[in-house]
Amino acid sequence: MKTVKLANGIDMPVLGLGVFKVEEGAELVSAIKEAIRLGYRSIDTAAIYGNEASTAQGIRESGVPRSDLFITSKVWNADLGYEETLAAFDETLRKMELDYLDLYLIHWPVEGKYIDAWRALEKLHKDGRIRAIGVSNFQIHHLETLKKHATIMPVINQIELHPRLTQKELITYCTENNIRVEAWSPLMQGGLFDNPTLQEIATNHGKSVAQVILRWDLQNDIIAIPKSTKAHRIAENMAIFDFELTPDELTKIDALNQNLRVGPDPDNIDF
Repeated sequence: MKTVKLANGIDMPVLGLGVFKVEEGAELVSAIKEAIRLGYRSIDTAAIYGNEASTAQGIRESGVPRSDLFITSKVWNADLGYEETLAAFDETLRKMELDYLDLYLIHWPVEGKYIDAWRALEKLHKDGRIRAIGVSNFQIHHLETLKKHATIMPVINQIELHPRLTQKELITYCTENNIRVEAWSPLMQGGLFDNPTLQEIATNHGKSVAQVILRWDLQNDIIAIPKSTKAHRIAENMAIFDFELTPDELTKIDALNQNLRVGPDPDNIDF
């Protein structure tokens, strides 16, 4: 699996498996094991997903050494705050039966809470319990506020990103500040599979629309974590390293942007 180097020097796979909306149980355990068998080394979960235990079970049963894997989780909004975040992290490690995480993120930028939560992440990082710390769904103004208080800046900003929501200004800001961008819902929950532009590009390469979108991410230096529990989809999403989109094709995909979200607006959250 190809990796990129984060600002703190550690390597992170450019493609991972997301497990959003996958319930605890055998289906998830099987999906994790199959993904790792196929070569995935990055697994992304979150406390609010309610599936950290099964995610960890799949990781343990994969037979691949823990040190070869890159495991991410996120602290939920209700647990933001210094002591609250420390306790939430302990609970995540307990559920996952792990000694450390590779990446821990603040899930949403809840006003008045994320600064104290970030202090907790900095402590956990300094204590060696997290290899890298980052944020999710942060806009430029959230990152600017964080910068005024942080002693360590996030190495990752995980955001909704797909051809209908390209977030170019935010990507530019993150790049200039050594923050890697990671795309959640990179396939827009299947909402782009019927798009004629993407279908034409896919046909040109003998690939699927999903593979074209993930390749677009890769060529834009975006880390992607597509979600699937189906073995053939997990395999398909992995097969993106044997072709390249042309500059014209990349431009055509960029032009599909409509600033359209399938998830919440980070500036208008009430959860």
